[in-house]
Amino acid sequence: MNIAFFLLPKNDVAAVRIDSTLRQTLERMEHHRYTAVPIIGHHGEYVGTVTEGDLLWYMKNSDGKVTFENASKFYLADVPLRMDNKPVSIDADMEDLINLAKVQNFVPVVDDMGRFIGIVRRSQIIEYCEKFVTRDDSIVRK
Repeated sequence: MNIAFFLLPKNDVAAVRIDSTLRQTLERMEHHRYTAVPIIGHHGEYVGTVTEGDLLWYMKNSDGKVTFENASKFYLADVPLRMDNKPVSIDADMEDLINLAKVQNFVPVVDDMGRFIGIVRRSQIIEYCEKFVTRDDSIVRK
């Protein structure tokens, strides 16, 4: 099955740009109630995924220099990312998508030039797989 069927397009994704401040990033995550969001580079490329933990560890390890009050003076580009959320190409197969969804809440999708085009949520992948499990169960019961 084509993964484009599951794609949530970038216009509908709460992504942040690499040049965002920590405050902008925190506010975006809070507004959407997400614990992780994709980061988009200057040319539309997928850079990585920032998590609440990344931001909190960065603030904690700043020895008090970075606080919620002055978070608008610091940039997302300076935050080390602890997780390496791998993207898939738009022409990847479902097996690739399922393998990544085992360890990621969402799977970023890129075009053939590495530009971010959207995400596939883990919940959509589980729903897709559930159809096969349910179908197999009904065959076994007959």
